[in-house]
Amino acid sequence: MNTEVWTERIREFARERDWEQFHTPKNLAMALSVEASELVEIFQWMTPEEATAVMEGDQAQAVREEVADIMTYLLRFADVLDIDVEQALTDKSADNARRYTVKTSTGSSAKAHH
Repeated sequence: MNTEVWTERIREFARERDWEQFHTPKNLAMALSVEASELVEIFQWMTPEEATAVMEGDQAQAVREEVADIMTYLLRFADVLDIDVEQALTDKSADNARRYTVKTSTGSSAKAHH
């Protein structure tokens, strides 16, 4: 996925509709949270087995759409705040590798303390 291409597409979509005025960091963070909640709602009452098989059933399209909505708002949020998403991922991945070493984290879901 080329985040720069998608960021520009989303930016242009908003610009053409004069939506930039609404795309404040607060509003975008809230919209992102709403879309994430809509994804959670799909899984809310599923068994673990149903959740694992969700893409084989009736909810597959809804899951895809929510993932697209989440990515759209996340890229727009990062664009508005001038966050380089790839650099943020690189930095966070390196931090996680330091915090969650293979030796101390294998088979454990315990959260590392800063």
